[in-house]
Amino acid sequence: MQILQNISLKPYNTFGIDVIAKHFVSTTNINDLKHVLSLKEYSRRLILGGGSNILLTKNFDGLVVHIDLKGIEIISEDEDFVYVKANAGENWHQFVLWCISNNFGGVENLSLIPGNVGTAPIQNIGAYGVELKDVFESCEVISLENKELQTFNKAECDFDYRNSIFKQQAKGKFIITSVVFKLTKHSHKLNINYGTIASELDAMQIKNPTIQDISKAVITIRESKLPNPKDIGNSGSFFKNPVISKKHYKKLLENFENIPSYPVNDTEVKVPAGWLIEHAGFKGKCFGNYGVHKKQALVLVNYGGAKGSDILKLSKLIQKTIKRLFDISIEAEVNIL
Repeated sequence: MQILQNISLKPYNTFGIDVIAKHFVSTTNINDLKHVLSLKEYSRRLILGGGSNILLTKNFDGLVVHIDLKGIEIISEDEDFVYVKANAGENWHQFVLWCISNNFGGVENLSLIPGNVGTAPIQNIGAYGVELKDVFESCEVISLENKELQTFNKAECDFDYRNSIFKQQAKGKFIITSVVFKLTKHSHKLNINYGTIASELDAMQIKNPTIQDISKAVITIRESKLPNPKDIGNSGSFFKNPVISKKHYKKLLENFENIPSYPVNDTEVKVPAGWLIEHAGFKGKCFGNYGVHKKQALVLVNYGGAKGSDILKLSKLIQKTIKRLFDISIEAEVNIL
């Protein structure tokens, strides 16, 4: 383990923003991580995983700690379920593929989501009708205060839509080092009724889909809509889908009769942020070397050489416009530094 100086973070964030870390270290085991966190000379630290949910807008003059803990193992199983532990530095999509190759069900709808396992619970990542909390058993964390390991169960994580305790009262207090998933071994509960999964399976001429088929369908759909961060810098969906009152939604229908919604509870609905952004005229709009993706309005992109401050300025313009047109506030899903 070596602490490096003046390192570009461009390879460590999916937006491909070129900012400089004054100090940088990559940790591959718990002991090294504990040691780094105990160093007194670095008062400012940035914990970085897969870099898929962060927008870097400036250089960082402290220590960037890259979490690169690897390993996947079965820790227990019974007749119906298997409990799989994945370390924080494992790539999320590669973990999903590992599960599918072993016929472990539950994460197939979450295929091709960028990022690492360790950051998945923070955001309670989700796609196509499935959220991380649906397969979550527990996670191990290290406390930044006392450098001790402890375990959070599902209830303690306080999961909500794209939210968890790690984004709220426990923000900045812990580093997730591993996650345990509860997955099905057979009789998988298949979720094909969200988005265009069913129609994609029809196009694939599949009548009785397996978890492998669902994963392939999701990958095909995502690749058709979302840019690969290796080709165009992005962080996936930049904004959360806003939740508004049914009363507000009915009022919007007077002027926007095609505005879609999804029920949340008896009094609220969720409105797709992508629809709002598209109908505000931003879809495919280019501002030089950055802009809004032409196929998915939720995705802000860096075509090459853009600054994080450029992306941030665009996001604020979008938020201001959506508020003016629809009287809806949309929140950024990514962390902004």
